[in-house]
Amino acid sequence: MRAMRAMVAMVAMVTMRAMSAGLRVLGRGPAGGLVLALGAAAALGISLAAQQVQEQSIQGAEIKGRAPVSDEVLRVQLPRAAEADLSSGVHLMVVEDHRAPTISFQLILQGAGGYYDPPDLPGLAGFTASQMREGTTTRTSLEIAEQLDTLAAGVNVGAGLGSQVATLSGSSLTEDFDRLLTLATDILLNPTFPQEEFDRFKTRQRAGLLQQRSNPAFLAGEMFSRVMYGSHPASRVSTTLEALDRIGRDDLVAFHRRTYVPDHAVLGVSGDITLAEARTKFEAALSTWKKADVDEPTVADPPVPSSAKVHFVDRPDSVQTSLVVGAPGIDRLDADYDALTVMNYIVGGGATGRLFLNLREDKGYTYGAYSGFRALRYRGAWQASTDVRTEVTRPALQELLGEIARIRDEPVPDREFNDAKRALVASFALELESPGGILGDHITRWLYGLPLEYWDEYPDRIMAITQTQVQAVARKYLGPSTLQIIAVGDGSRIADVLDDFGTVDTYDTEGQRTGN
Repeated sequence: MRAMRAMVAMVAMVTMRAMSAGLRVLGRGPAGGLVLALGAAAALGISLAAQQVQEQSIQGAEIKGRAPVSDEVLRVQLPRAAEADLSSGVHLMVVEDHRAPTISFQLILQGAGGYYDPPDLPGLAGFTASQMREGTTTRTSLEIAEQLDTLAAGVNVGAGLGSQVATLSGSSLTEDFDRLLTLATDILLNPTFPQEEFDRFKTRQRAGLLQQRSNPAFLAGEMFSRVMYGSHPASRVSTTLEALDRIGRDDLVAFHRRTYVPDHAVLGVSGDITLAEARTKFEAALSTWKKADVDEPTVADPPVPSSAKVHFVDRPDSVQTSLVVGAPGIDRLDADYDALTVMNYIVGGGATGRLFLNLREDKGYTYGAYSGFRALRYRGAWQASTDVRTEVTRPALQELLGEIARIRDEPVPDREFNDAKRALVASFALELESPGGILGDHITRWLYGLPLEYWDEYPDRIMAITQTQVQAVARKYLGPSTLQIIAVGDGSRIADVLDDFGTVDTYDTEGQRTGN
């Protein structure tokens, strides 16, 4: 029976993907939904990923796989999520999709993320979330695992460091959803945090904390967050051994009681279910979950870093150098969000970004070089990163900084600029093939209080961005005086190199300052 359920679940997933792959966004229907036709999206996906239709030379590197994107794909409108409020205060959003017999849900609880960890207990929110599946008042950890295995279903709870939210998610076949919901509700409302399970968890965490300090990517990320966010909650990338020793079972119980409340929560459901059905099922399942009358959680912006500087983590005998260059960014509601999205895509948003083409395709310094930015309710940061061979640390950093200077100082050529915007919109359009992707966009809109038509207008907003706007945001956020350089590598080989790029603060692999 278990194998049969797993097979049915797999077939349902494959069917959904196959059907999705055969859909193309044509335009807006009379009811405000997507008009879909068969055939073209699959071809578009293949073209973007594999076909080498056009080649264009940039700085000696060839851009391959740039297929033309149909104008019809650029006209999109999200199907509207059906919405209602449950009696507990939870906001319910449902995206129906009856093409496969599966249902997925995600319950997002504002105020239960790692942002709200006590300063001396980093990791508490994540520990609480991870331990909720380890036993309830009616089920042991083993029984929970066995029931999920029998249903070929999943339930997960997570809360990231620096995040405002914790998320409880689950999925199953339609016929098993009631049983899944009963199990998920038990995990949500009745976790017991068994001491023996928590002790085993802490043992595993301790080993991981010791091991991660040997990872140059972790050291680079840790230093970047420390530099960019100071003592702000966003600076936390890991718990500490001290916090691990200090956090006890009672802390988990108290954090769960205080933060896992329905106030300000949103519940997203997608798949083979209607709003009426979802409302009935979740009202019954959560009937004992009452409002706590807590205020909406707040956030604050982190402090602005000091002037431009190089922050070097000396990792003796390292065979490569991990480089990160970044600067303070924006929050999610900033008016520059769309322009910064386009700028970031051009610089390092993927394998056609300038950093990748330059550092990998042209120079051969690295396997990859990318950029990205974080924008939540508080001010985030933009960063570009790569790992290079130790002997090319100097030219690689020069090229990385050169690309940042180029996006600031030179207008983006028309063809490159238009290709980037069309690729962004085409990617967005393809995401609409998944009901989960559509639901995620609606949840984002609700969480940030964005206008109802925000995603409908996204393609038009992106296509309306100009070269002048992109250059303006590059100058605004990536000026030389704001850039912070992080390098992790062998000090005996690269310390002198880094001196040429600015004032250097040096740290050991434990994050302790050793000199400047």
